Amino acid sequence: MKDKIKVVAFDADDTLWVNEPYFRETEEQFCAMLENFLPGHSVAKELFRFEIKNLPLYGYGIKGFMLSMVETAINVTEGKADISLVSKILDLGKEMLDKPIELLEGVVETLETLKGKYRLVVATKGDLLDQERKLRKSGLAAYFHHIEIMSDKQVADYQKLLKHLDCQPDEFVMIGNSIKSDILPVLELGSFAVHVPYHTTWVHEQVEHTLDHSGFIELKQLDEILKFLN
Repeated sequence: MKDKIKVVAFDADDTLWVNEPYFRETEEQFCAMLENFLPGHSVAKELFRFEIKNLPLYGYGIKGFMLSMVETAINVTEGKADISLVSKILDLGKEMLDKPIELLEGVVETLETLKGKYRLVVATKGDLLDQERKLRKSGLAAYFHHIEIMSDKQVADYQKLLKHLDCQPDEFVMIGNSIKSDILPVLELGSFAVHVPYHTTWVHEQVEHTLDHSGFIELKQLDEILKFLN
């Protein structure tokens, strides 16, 4: 791999910094707000249904999550909830947007070691303003040659990114925590993919997998990639 690679791309959420635990924490608070109307597990199921339904409209990220919570609350309460509930939901979302950025283990060491040897790129899904905010707060922006905030991560999206970077598929490696978004489409494209699992993953991103592919590597934490690229 080392001799071919020119571009190293990193997913952001739950690869560079903590993200998914904030969603699960907020979901628990939201479900508790509606426990007089429906058991928590049923509220969570409804919320997930609205999140998936709304993905084509709102995309990924906190703002879409907020709107899906509002729609879920309206549905679960049959429109009878006090307007103050909507205000509380908006407050939950704003708290998420204001969360500190907690870098994951090995991130700075990895970027520091690889910078200058490869073109480093962020390739992440999510809301543009929110991801820009997180990148700014993280202090990592200076390490990256290019930031790509994607509406989705399908093969065509990666093809567009490689074209922009003037990079051939076999010169590109993607590192991330999601098999569905960061690994499978990249391997299909003919690039290299490195999976660094995170302890919690959104249900929508979970897939059953057993991968036996020459372009695939699975690691326990990010800085192990230095054994392959340094």
